[in-house]
Amino acid sequence: MTVVSQRPIARNIFELVMHGTITRNMKTPGQFVHIRVGSSNEFMLRRPISICNVNAEEETLTCLYRAEGKGTLALSAARPGDVIDIIAPLGNGFPVTAAKKCALLIGGGIGVPPLYELSKQLNARGIKTIHVLGFQSEADMFYMDAFSALGETHIATVDGSYGTRGFVTDVIKALPVVYDTFYTCGPIVMIKAIEAALPDTPGFMSLEERMGCGIGACYACVCQADNSHGYVKICSDGPVFEKGALVL
Repeated sequence: MTVVSQRPIARNIFELVMHGTITRNMKTPGQFVHIRVGSSNEFMLRRPISICNVNAEEETLTCLYRAEGKGTLALSAARPGDVIDIIAPLGNGFPVTAAKKCALLIGGGIGVPPLYELSKQLNARGIKTIHVLGFQSEADMFYMDAFSALGETHIATVDGSYGTRGFVTDVIKALPVVYDTFYTCGPIVMIKAIEAALPDTPGFMSLEERMGCGIGACYACVCQADNSHGYVKICSDGPVFEKGALVL
């Protein structure tokens, strides 16, 4: 794909927009792309990055990622006109047909981006969306206006510099239960807390996990399943799973 634009939008967070016909295959929110950084052998493993937004008409893909390691820092140096090698779309995404009237979308940190495309598609189906987004601080926040344009949006920051002081679960406790389904993406500790806070609400969770191959061949991202199957691979069996399907 060809880089259209790239810009920092929060502390260490970059918005990368790329163009390519492969976007025609990107129809399910929650899937991800596997990006090769550079053309040398310096970075052997690709970087898995979630799909934030797809514009089918313009054939553009938007990815948001945190530049913190050597690979993603090198990716943040990409400029318009550069060509990036990606494998996409990968994984199983969120089932948009699960929500009936109102969906609660809960994201933490870099787990927020895939919820944007999900919210877009839910809105297109006539489903009301409520967003609860958690960040460490105001300096780490992004896409608040974009989410607010799609539905009611609440922010939690750990240090209390913006919105509710604390965690996404603190916001959820104060919300009226008008939603029939929840979708979430973020760190394991957050997902476990959400499962405990919403025991009677059907839901789907997307796991953030370090991956090697991204296609289920290397077994680097296995997780214990809560059934007789033993283990699942986050990259190919997920990254989205139904609530209760995994031992977290």
